Amino acid sequence: MAVPLGYSVRSVVARWRSALVAVIGIAGTVGVFVVVLGMAQGFRATVAGSGEEGSAIILRGGTNAEMDSAIDLDQVRAIADAPGIARSASGQPLVSAEVVVVAAFPLVSSGTDANVQVRGVSPLALAVRPRARLVAGRMFEAGRDELIIGRNVARTYSGFALGRPIRFGGGEWTVVGVFDAGGGAFDSEVWCDAIVLNQVYKRPERIFQSATVRLTASDAFPQFKDALTADPRLTVSVEREADYYARHSRTVTTLIEVLGAMVAAVMAVGAVLAGLNTMYSAVAARGREIATLRAIGFSPAGILIALMVESLLIALAGAVLGCLAAVPFNGFTTGTMNWQTFSHLAFAFRITPPILGLGVLFALAMGLLGGLPPALRAARLPVVVALREL
Repeated sequence: MAVPLGYSVRSVVARWRSALVAVIGIAGTVGVFVVVLGMAQGFRATVAGSGEEGSAIILRGGTNAEMDSAIDLDQVRAIADAPGIARSASGQPLVSAEVVVVAAFPLVSSGTDANVQVRGVSPLALAVRPRARLVAGRMFEAGRDELIIGRNVARTYSGFALGRPIRFGGGEWTVVGVFDAGGGAFDSEVWCDAIVLNQVYKRPERIFQSATVRLTASDAFPQFKDALTADPRLTVSVEREADYYARHSRTVTTLIEVLGAMVAAVMAVGAVLAGLNTMYSAVAARGREIATLRAIGFSPAGILIALMVESLLIALAGAVLGCLAAVPFNGFTTGTMNWQTFSHLAFAFRITPPILGLGVLFALAMGLLGGLPPALRAARLPVVVALREL
């Protein structure tokens, strides 16, 4: 004979003080677990979301990142003649030859310096990356010491404001525009003319580090890649821009997830021990009650299920409380070092329904581990022995 569900619910309510200890322990663990996953998801979405399926990035053959690559102007011109490249209204191929440097600027929050990635691009950069659009000011003019900044730059670093001059790299630049890249890593970058950036940093003007192209369609990528790899003038690697940035998000994302899992695991041990203590106390305090249920016909399996339901109800309450505590962190903006570029990257936490679902499952697993041993003990204890122990 099964024990009614109402019995388990009333038992939790009747022992709410001891149950509350377990609920708080589980809630804290779930909250940390969900926030860490939200942090990793936010970083992944920011970096991986920078690339577009309809664009491709070209690096020197054998290199994995822009910082290690070098492409000369003749190669850029050969790339621009490849099939599958989209063109502007005036007929120009949508190709942006780019260079990247890192410059230090003080953070608004602390005043300490943090590295900002400065990207030298072509004047067609916004057409090559249609997700990026100007939200204030204008595009920089080719050949001039002018900058446009991502929307996160002005609120993260001191000294950046529309119309203000700023010094770095031995030159003085003027901020003429602000752009929004749709929440990607570019929102934490500063863009300027690539040739001017090479001049200021005393680099060869004809040497770039990458070329980003806009394709006529996403399915034009295989034809475009085959054309470049077959061209004897070129020794390059070709990758979809979305795949390139997704690959570069893995290192930090994995690090965040591993460290978060370690912290959550330590806290989970404490939460499980609290659950064990709660359930053992509950079983010990009502040995006569459980023995009576057995005596009037309730099966050991029914007792086991009833006690497990109690433990899972406590875990579920902790899961709900922990998720509610974590939800306000959704959208919270923070920053970390992007180890691929050695620059500071601002990103927002993303606590999604699937992550909340994982938090609930994690809590139920803790409830299962904390409730099963005392439930098994109560179900296996002979009725006569249980009555004699009272």
